[in-house]
Amino acid sequence: MRASRVRALLVAEAANPEWVSVPLEGWSLSRQLAEIADVHLVTQRRNVAAILRAGWDPARLTALDSERVAAPLDSLNDWLRKATGLGWTLTTALQALPYYAFESALIRTFGDAIAQRRFDVVHRVTPLSPTIPSLFLAKHCKDNGVPFVWGPVNGGVPWPKQFRDVQHAEGEWLTYVREAHRLLPGHGRTRKSAAALIAGSCSAWEQFAEHRERCVYIPENGVDPARFTERARPFRGGQLRIAFVGRLVPYKAADILIEAAAPLVRQGKVLLDIIGDGPELGRLRALRAQSGVESGVLLDGWVPHEKLAARLASAHVFGFPSLREFGGAVVLEAMATGLVPIVVGYGGPNELVSDATGIRVPLGDRASVVAGVRDGLTRLLSAPELLESYSQRGQARVRRQFTWQAKAAQVLEVYRWVLGARDKPDFGMPLPDERTAEEGATPGSGTYSKEQETWTPARSTEQS
Repeated sequence: MRASRVRALLVAEAANPEWVSVPLEGWSLSRQLAEIADVHLVTQRRNVAAILRAGWDPARLTALDSERVAAPLDSLNDWLRKATGLGWTLTTALQALPYYAFESALIRTFGDAIAQRRFDVVHRVTPLSPTIPSLFLAKHCKDNGVPFVWGPVNGGVPWPKQFRDVQHAEGEWLTYVREAHRLLPGHGRTRKSAAALIAGSCSAWEQFAEHRERCVYIPENGVDPARFTERARPFRGGQLRIAFVGRLVPYKAADILIEAAAPLVRQGKVLLDIIGDGPELGRLRALRAQSGVESGVLLDGWVPHEKLAARLASAHVFGFPSLREFGGAVVLEAMATGLVPIVVGYGGPNELVSDATGIRVPLGDRASVVAGVRDGLTRLLSAPELLESYSQRGQARVRRQFTWQAKAAQVLEVYRWVLGARDKPDFGMPLPDERTAEEGATPGSGTYSKEQETWTPARSTEQS
């Protein structure tokens, strides 16, 4: 007989099926966990209407209102960024105060239920940043014998020293004092009180070095297969189509992609489709003109998320030389569609793409990255059979390791671990590719049984 389902209180102040980035991640993981556990979701009031439109059971939803704190700080953040030119680190720093207000309301609402152990685990899904501690919740859970699970936690990837000019163009001066977040109330207490820390990247794993015995690696990003049913057309010769998707800001490095592809565009071998909008758009258009590639580089602006899959499916390659990416969900979306990724081998994309599923350009100075991207494109043009191999393996990797269903199944194993039902899970770091029976299964991979709601780690043929 199957064991009873885990009762989980999910804390995701950012969870919204109609938004993108962190809110979409918070929603996607929460929704999938609700399929395999008895979940009650706690979120910010602003998300409720969208969550209910998506079909969530109102009886399993609690909305907390911290807008009195959050709204003024959102306005302050907008003003400060415009007035000072400071970047995303400022936004992250200002998120701590409204989260404290949210968590305070959460304790008032659920403190007694946690103390009475109406939940088996309490899982804080968002905020994702390791710089925003739990001022009340983590310790309250520990004091009452309820495991507190934190994560996926991600962020803090160091700026590449070769691209300090890009860091400064992004206004990321606060990065130099980022470690000041350790002085925030609750920083050490959160880490000590957590029964499990889910590291959403190798960088986060390193930041939890002092708590490694309670740390499990599960990458932050995932894909909803229902959103990406389109499939890229096979390359049968002719013009290779390259897509880029992202905000047009300095660190996304669309300019590097244009510079790398320019000689091939002029030769009529490739067409480059830059999908996105942002402050770099004017500079990119100027670069396109200076490079003499106006007819072969599209810069048409943003595409709504629901139309992105079809636009991606018209391409063969996903060019994404972002220089400091924490996650890289768009890389997984492109791979799910069948595009072959060319990424810089640093940060999140370096963990999502393997040598069997795409091309990772070594991080170096600007000239070496440009040359590496160009070499990757030239290699694919000269050996088109690589495109099909990379494409098929990439889609298999996403289906096996990076759907939200697979991710929720891995999180469920973390729950079972902190509840004493199994040993500490290890899914591999980075997550391994699927391997054939002849090659042997990879330690850390495995299969999920929906009927029994368990994840079974695979064993290599040597272990069998």
